[in-house]
Amino acid sequence: MLDRWLTRYPPHDLDATGLYLFARTTALRGDLLRDQGTVVGPLSAGRCYARAQSVFEQLDIPRRVAQLDLSLAVVAEMAGHLDTAARRYETLAADQRLSRRDRARALMWIGTALSKNGEHAYATRVMTAACRDFEDLSEPEDWSVAHQKLALAHRGAGDLTTALHLISIARNTATSHSPLQRVRLDTAYGHILLTDPATANNGLTVLAGAAGSVDLTVFPA
Repeated sequence: MLDRWLTRYPPHDLDATGLYLFARTTALRGDLLRDQGTVVGPLSAGRCYARAQSVFEQLDIPRRVAQLDLSLAVVAEMAGHLDTAARRYETLAADQRLSRRDRARALMWIGTALSKNGEHAYATRVMTAACRDFEDLSEPEDWSVAHQKLALAHRGAGDLTTALHLISIARNTATSHSPLQRVRLDTAYGHILLTDPATANNGLTVLAGAAGSVDLTVFPA
């Protein structure tokens, strides 16, 4: 559906309203490609985000431009450019073009990039701050996701007791019932279990179930 809309209406034939919809649709296609793991290359999430951002710059909509800066930072993190992503997140966490919720997300994602880079102590501090922001903002879904990511940071630091406590909170408070979010939660839980030899077999079972869920999501019966 996205491809049909984008190819049916070339951007040079559109007025300002049409261009806005074109950019929003292009960004949405980027989200889809990002979830599929296609983050770099000519037909990738990164290319879609950059194209959408260019249109929003043309339309002079700073908030949308900044949101796509955030999406491009996520793409950089997924591509393994952790230092670059962390610096972008840090800048965006204080960017007044973004809503407070988006700034809190940027703060949380600083932690994910740092944790992947082995800087677990700092990662847990900024993620904890993001959790407080999401609680203040009454954003239960983001609050739950932040606990999931915080659990993985504690796992990286070797604190499995806290990691299991936090992932339990995330699993019990998840408000999104999408198959993809369930896979993410189960994958995080499985990796935490896998870290401890005493629960490694349970971790393998959870990860196998998550892998099966991915197959069902991509190839529904």
